[in-house]
Amino acid sequence: MTTTTLAVLVPLLPFLGAVAGLLLGRTAPGYVRPLAVLPTLTSLVLAVLVAVDQGGGRAVTASTELTPTGSVPIDLALYIDGFAALVAVLVALVASCVQIYSTGYLREDPRYPSYAALVSLFTSAMLLVVYSGDLMVLLVGWEIMGICSYFLVGHYWETPQARAASLKAFLVTKLGDVPFLIGLFALATDAGSFRVTKILGTVASGGLDHPTLIALLLLAGVAGKSAQFPLHTWLPDAMAGPTPVSALIHAATMVAAGVYFVARLLPVFEASQAAMVVLAVMAAVTMIGSGLAALAQDDIKRVLAYSTIGQLGYMAGALAVADRGAAVFHLLSHGAFKALLFLAAGVIIHAGGTNSLAAMSRMSHLRDRVPDAYWTMTVALLALAAIPPFSGFFSKESVLGAAEHVSTGHTEHAPAAAGWTVLIAALLTALLTAAYATRLWLLAFRGRGTEAPDHGRQPLTMTAVLWVLAVPSLAFGGFAYGTLPDWFDGQDLAPTLTTSVLGTGVALVGGIVTYAAWRHTTALAARVPMGAVAAHPEGDAGQVEAEAIASHAPAYGDVASAPDPADPGRLLLGPLHRHAATGFHLDAVYTALFVRPVQAGASLVRFLDREVVDTYVRGAGALPRWLGIAVRRAQTGNVQTYVSALLAGTVVLAVAAVLVATGA
Repeated sequence: MTTTTLAVLVPLLPFLGAVAGLLLGRTAPGYVRPLAVLPTLTSLVLAVLVAVDQGGGRAVTASTELTPTGSVPIDLALYIDGFAALVAVLVALVASCVQIYSTGYLREDPRYPSYAALVSLFTSAMLLVVYSGDLMVLLVGWEIMGICSYFLVGHYWETPQARAASLKAFLVTKLGDVPFLIGLFALATDAGSFRVTKILGTVASGGLDHPTLIALLLLAGVAGKSAQFPLHTWLPDAMAGPTPVSALIHAATMVAAGVYFVARLLPVFEASQAAMVVLAVMAAVTMIGSGLAALAQDDIKRVLAYSTIGQLGYMAGALAVADRGAAVFHLLSHGAFKALLFLAAGVIIHAGGTNSLAAMSRMSHLRDRVPDAYWTMTVALLALAAIPPFSGFFSKESVLGAAEHVSTGHTEHAPAAAGWTVLIAALLTALLTAAYATRLWLLAFRGRGTEAPDHGRQPLTMTAVLWVLAVPSLAFGGFAYGTLPDWFDGQDLAPTLTTSVLGTGVALVGGIVTYAAWRHTTALAARVPMGAVAAHPEGDAGQVEAEAIASHAPAYGDVASAPDPADPGRLLLGPLHRHAATGFHLDAVYTALFVRPVQAGASLVRFLDREVVDTYVRGAGALPRWLGIAVRRAQTGNVQTYVSALLAGTVVLAVAAVLVATGA
């Protein structure tokens, strides 16, 4: 088979698996799990073959006209460069791990067939985005992911949190997609094509007439899809969905799509200095704000959700300093360890019967109950905190190095202001990242109090994938540095000495300070009797999580009502903790600025419709009816009455005629 044929099969196989799974879900449930796992695994193998064939050389391109439009053509096109080849491997790897993990996690869920089919469709849509060489075809995958996320986040639709989260995710991302679509049409109008190659050629020749406007419109869609400030608020609430879905969305699909889109069309954004500064500021606010919020969350999945927002801010910061190699490098590294973090969190939630870190901190020996999750999550948290030699160190330092080069004038691809903004924000975020990673580890695995419930060993399908993802979390950074420069346009992926020392130094400071704060708060909390923790009965992990969400509702709204006195986050943040725990009240701000005015407008329209329009319509129908009633009552059938009325009318007319004549 040619590389083009293999590339076509990569997104096609999960799509066919999704269709077959939906058709056979009720009639032949025994085929559902193979149809969920095997097409995705095959897609992973083919994606690896495509990456090997592409080899980091010239991009693989192919196209056929999809339909004649009469103006700007729409082509079914492939454009696979080194970045696309590697990202496709990541997507297929994480999706395969999620599908295998889900067979154990949701083994008793009656809605598993539709869930598995939606995950396969989600995977197919992301692979379409990665491989597509035409922006209209890319948009199809972009929108399918939004629809799939709505259903997957709302999988536990019995809980109000899941229903609200799915609707919020859909509406917020669609809010960004409106200007994004306008930007795509404006870009195609200037370039005369939706093809990526032709657009890049137009940019290289200076053919864009409105680069700043186009870039800002596209950034709105990217901010919604990749959860960047100010459209990031949907992502923490999306944790109401099953944990495997969270792993898929946060690691390889949906949120990665926006970063990947900017990386693919980076010259379009480089054409506008203003857009690069806007992107840098957006990334800086996202990084710092999410780091502070993560340090104050009680729900373990919301900690990881805000962590994802911050790491996406790192990727956006790398793009703001015009280094797509660093951005994609961190995207790949982050995809592995963030998927591992979420899947390990699912095991911990099942073992503890709760999402709450405060509750976990009151359990002893939890780490002994889940040794696989304990060791693999430790590896993932070290990678997240960018501690060498874990993969996060190499990728995060590449972002810091790129920002340093721009800020010090070593490269002029981006404004120096963007470089300094990203560099300072990224260093501060490295401090915060190490702090909340250390806090999560201490609260989850160093708890004291009632002994954690013992549910026995987790299913092999759940624990095996943890070790599979632990390998790239540990070794991918060094491997990429040594063997993958060709896939990154020949860029040097080695971290610089200055940023390595600074980045690692602030990370160590963040971890040490958090540990010291935990020791202090633990000593104080020892004087307070620890509350008992009820053991959760053994059962399906997905059902356990659904019940944990319902019982821990404050984590999805306001601050948890039962604070943990041993939480070092409260000591570190001080009075800022209350605001950080609610995401700095952005939901309340949006409710006041947008939701309530829209609801008030809807109420006004409903009032006008019911009281004014409906009254007019009812009156227009009632008047003829009343006239008809009056006329009908006059028709008595009595001849004398008719003659009397005729004579009376004649007299009236005669009198009127005389009066008129006299007046004249």
